[in-house]
Amino acid sequence: MTAGETPRAVVEEHLERVLSSPGFARNERMSRFLRFIAQEELNGRGSELKESLIGVEVFGRKPGFDSKQDSTVRSEAARLRARLAEYYDDEGKGDTLIIELPKGGYIPRFRRNAPDPSTADGGQAKRLPSSKKALAAGLALALAGIGFWLWNRGTGPLSIAVLPLTNLSSDPANEYFADGITDEIIRNFSILDGIAVRSQTSSFAFKGKPHNVHEIGRQLDVDYILEGSVLRAGQQLRINAQLVRVRDDFPLWSGRYDRPLTDVFAIQDELSRSIVNQLRLKLGRGRRRYETSVEAYDYYLRARALENSGLAGRIASIGPFQQAIARDASFAPAYAGLASAYVVRSNAGAHRDQEMPAMQAAAEKAIELDPLLAEGHAALGMTYARVGKWQQAEQRFRRAIELDASSSTTRTDFATNLLLPLGRVDEAVREMRAAEKADPLSPAVHIFFGYVLLAAGRYEDAVQDCQQVSSDDAHKNECLGRARAQEGKFSDAIPLLQHSTNDWGYLAYAYGKAGRRAEADKLMADAPALYPHNLGGFQYALAFAGLGDKEQTMAQLERMVNLGPVRLGRNLTYPEFTLVRGDPRVRALRKKVGLP
Repeated sequence: MTAGETPRAVVEEHLERVLSSPGFARNERMSRFLRFIAQEELNGRGSELKESLIGVEVFGRKPGFDSKQDSTVRSEAARLRARLAEYYDDEGKGDTLIIELPKGGYIPRFRRNAPDPSTADGGQAKRLPSSKKALAAGLALALAGIGFWLWNRGTGPLSIAVLPLTNLSSDPANEYFADGITDEIIRNFSILDGIAVRSQTSSFAFKGKPHNVHEIGRQLDVDYILEGSVLRAGQQLRINAQLVRVRDDFPLWSGRYDRPLTDVFAIQDELSRSIVNQLRLKLGRGRRRYETSVEAYDYYLRARALENSGLAGRIASIGPFQQAIARDASFAPAYAGLASAYVVRSNAGAHRDQEMPAMQAAAEKAIELDPLLAEGHAALGMTYARVGKWQQAEQRFRRAIELDASSSTTRTDFATNLLLPLGRVDEAVREMRAAEKADPLSPAVHIFFGYVLLAAGRYEDAVQDCQQVSSDDAHKNECLGRARAQEGKFSDAIPLLQHSTNDWGYLAYAYGKAGRRAEADKLMADAPALYPHNLGGFQYALAFAGLGDKEQTMAQLERMVNLGPVRLGRNLTYPEFTLVRGDPRVRALRKKVGLP
């Protein structure tokens, strides 16, 4: 019997009974093994239970360890089978459920057992009248249900923000190192159970600014703040850190680490453990135990620093990620970062077709080396979406979110590159709301949320979201102008769109909808000179849609086939193209690019 055929509450109640028995309670390692595989199967991930995953998550092996040379998982599985058999031959003899681990695999089975009523509960059940038996059974079920509800309900994760560590080095060039360490600490916290960490973009909004714990806590909506400094001197490293409780500005914990540079991973792990212990949490199942050379890690941190400097920086990070991999071909995070950088560069329109194989290869290698690296799953989700493999893409995105629920980037990519193209607009709104919670000060999150709200027809909500972006962001005026145009407020929309980004088609659309055809025609005629690098079908489709020219709008949309299903599908959800919705040619166009 599979987990899907047995109520989850029943399986989990029985699992706790087994784990509390003497044979398991005295063996923490075996208990951890059983709990892990049972929970993975209950969560629908039994097919992922391979030696590589179990070795890393249960037995602390390095990602990418050679299972042919290390038989730990196979040996412990044999011991687990024997221990389960002993349990069901002794104290579990009367249990109504049995957990089995079939030979040759690691996916547990949950099957019903029909215990001998004369042995169950020492024969006491026989002496209960039928009415009392019914009452006892009902009470037991009620207590089990209440207990399970309380166990699942919890109190929610504790929220924490990691502020950029101050670079104390005399060399300003080491700024990338301090920023990179901060980013890695955020990543480490993001995969710990019981902690909701704010994303890097929001934390770095306070870089170089005076710290006011209450104000930062209010803006980021967090319970705790971690702040500190980094000093790198040659091959020596000093990290000072302090955990502050926001509500009363009370320092709960502080630590100082003076170690060789080669111990940087150990410092990060020790820091995570210290925080978790201070907050009385349990270390999550996603902890990483990486090891790599100082040189490879240095290139990796340089790449991460470039990633955080905008679009051009993310594209430029490809080189340092490749350098890190050249120096350590087993360092999974470098492959994941490389795959994400390829995603950004292909989004920008350069080398899209040529980069797809490289993007997929890097993402798959990251997952092969570390099956629980969320960034690798997210990058692979993007790759599958680009070629219209929607089911595989969604599985990867959801797995990435499950592994790192704090990643605003993954949630934004999922919303705008899969849910929106497929027309699942309400789901996209929910994902963007979660992204905004994790990264409340990110301009990109607010802008993309604004675009999703426009697709949902929630124009005033879109205005409110886009207004949260700083005034110097190039996309803010475009977002606001589009929303005002949909509200029919063209006197507000047109000035905004005149100062928006390179997408001149939105301005032409607004001119057309406002009845200013001459200005729309002139903008289209001047576009080759004014916008020589932005003359695609999308811009002209917007312009003709504003003029109400359905035939020309369709003709221009058909020019967009080469952009692939993600870009075309997302654009078709925008309100500017209401004119052509329901047209059979749109359905044919969607089918042509692999959209349902």
